[in-house]
Amino acid sequence: MADMGIRMKLILLVAAVVTIACMTLIALILSLANNQTLNRSYSAQYGIVLDASSSRTALFLYQGLGFKENETGIITQKLSCDVDGGGISSYQQNPPAAGESLKKCLDVAKAAIPEGQWKATPAYLGATAGMRLLRLQNQSLSEIILEEVGKTIQSYPFDFRGAKIISGTEEGAFGWITINYLLESFVKHSFEGFWIQPKTRKIFGALDLGGASTQISFIPNVAVKDLTTIVNNKLYGFKYELYTHSYLCYGMDQALKKLQAHLHKTSGTSSPISHPCYPKGYLLKVTMAELYNSPCVEKPSNFNSSATVTFSGTGSSSLCLSSFENVVNLSDCAFSSDCGFNGVYQPPVNGEFFAFSSYFQIFNFLGLAPKAQLTQVLSTIDTHCNKDLATLVVENPSVSVITLRDYCASAHYIMTILLKGYKLNNTWDQISFEKRIADTDIGWTLGYMLNLTNIIPSEQPGVVTGVLRSQWAAQTFFIVFVLFLSLLLIVILVFFTKTLPAAQ
Repeated sequence: MADMGIRMKLILLVAAVVTIACMTLIALILSLANNQTLNRSYSAQYGIVLDASSSRTALFLYQGLGFKENETGIITQKLSCDVDGGGISSYQQNPPAAGESLKKCLDVAKAAIPEGQWKATPAYLGATAGMRLLRLQNQSLSEIILEEVGKTIQSYPFDFRGAKIISGTEEGAFGWITINYLLESFVKHSFEGFWIQPKTRKIFGALDLGGASTQISFIPNVAVKDLTTIVNNKLYGFKYELYTHSYLCYGMDQALKKLQAHLHKTSGTSSPISHPCYPKGYLLKVTMAELYNSPCVEKPSNFNSSATVTFSGTGSSSLCLSSFENVVNLSDCAFSSDCGFNGVYQPPVNGEFFAFSSYFQIFNFLGLAPKAQLTQVLSTIDTHCNKDLATLVVENPSVSVITLRDYCASAHYIMTILLKGYKLNNTWDQISFEKRIADTDIGWTLGYMLNLTNIIPSEQPGVVTGVLRSQWAAQTFFIVFVLFLSLLLIVILVFFTKTLPAAQ
């Protein structure tokens, strides 16, 4: 009986151990079998670009997800901020103030970016035609201003990448990239949640009119005769040969100054000088120093910096238009019909265009944006230009007199370069005058950031190994249940062995 009792104890003990081992092994196998490996989502990344134009500076904060589609990033505009005051080129008498002017918008950007990502956020400042002109006049002063704005940006916890003057070619090409990116010409998001190449890609041209320069950019449909005008871009796996040209000194502000100088030089001894683009009743007095303070206008032989020049508005739409045709060089071109204006080569325009910056501002005021028939445009401009100053002020009480003064001249200048310069008269209905696309400002800054993503490597997503929450809960319950059964078996075994009859 004693031997049988011992054998029974051993059998029960082995059975309990085997049961516990089997159940534990099953629990372990289930845990490992249900493990899943997942890629963590990309973290948000930020980038700051300051657009320092001739008339103002604006900050744009962009946000991306760190990944690329065919070597180019996917980014969106998070916010924009207009800097108080004029462009940085206007701070020639006080360069440190140019840097100080940026602080309000830099503070706005800093507040919008998570603190942990401040140091990883690149910040750039690109100066355009206003600073290009200042560099022509005084290179050392332009460098001092850039140094001052650089000091201010460096005082913030961002990854400052430099303040520089960008070329007109860059400005035109980046603006073209911005428009086609926003219109999903390069890449678009499908209903299935994937970034795809559009099956029928429609590429748009870009027309940019700033204060000191104007740019035209488009994809030609003929062989280009002057290869120096071509910019090659590779975006989202495709190559694009882009024609682009920037006309320095032909931005809106400089064009109006050119017109004043032309009227002054051709007026003879008459005073005041009749200005057909200014409304009747408007008088303007300027010194010759103010009139000829730009490298875009040549000083006359009788230049006297302190002499006063008076312009009197006559409000003549037809004379205003013909005056601009004398200011804009429409005939001097070595390529005959393949010409824009001022002797610049341009292949025939191709495709639809988006016109922005001052193009939109002027046409929006006249009620002609985003599109209007050419006959309506010409009629509206004539009607506006023939109004006197008193009528314009009554009709537009919230607009300053100086701003009202220039709308006629600005509109006729736009029509001169679009119709007779770029030769868009036969494709007028294919021009859209816009400020924003998809809640994003049109300009060169977004295109600049997208171009940089071709250089900056994409973020490598982290890898997570684990199980789903529901699976984890089930596995935890099973393991606890196995332990409970194991303890229960041990208790039963101990109790049962104690009740076995002792050996005689």
